[in-house]
Amino acid sequence: MPMKTYASIDEYISNFPPEVQKVLTKIRQTIQRAAPEATEAIRYGIPTFQLKGNLVHFAAYQKHYGFYPGAAAISDFAAELKGYETSKGTVQFPIDQPVPFELITKITKARVKANLAK
Repeated sequence: MPMKTYASIDEYISNFPPEVQKVLTKIRQTIQRAAPEATEAIRYGIPTFQLKGNLVHFAAYQKHYGFYPGAAAISDFAAELKGYETSKGTVQFPIDQPVPFELITKITKARVKANLAK
């Protein structure tokens, strides 16, 4: 089955129920504040922020919100991500629990610094 394609982050967010839209919008705003120079795009079918390359991605699923800061960020913030499901470059925030927006801010700012150092 082909992946649904979206023209913008607004279109992506509008595809979800209102309560999920609210959280996705807040994740987006959190990233925008942490990385004001970053541009928005859809990459790999999900919302993406770019600054000298991919910065972070985010998405919603049935049971979690995905946040994709890359493998180095997952490793660098391992202690703070304890208690969340993680993989190489991904962290999952359960949809039925509060999203740690301050942590998203910290990770995004670290990614900005890393990308600008490239």
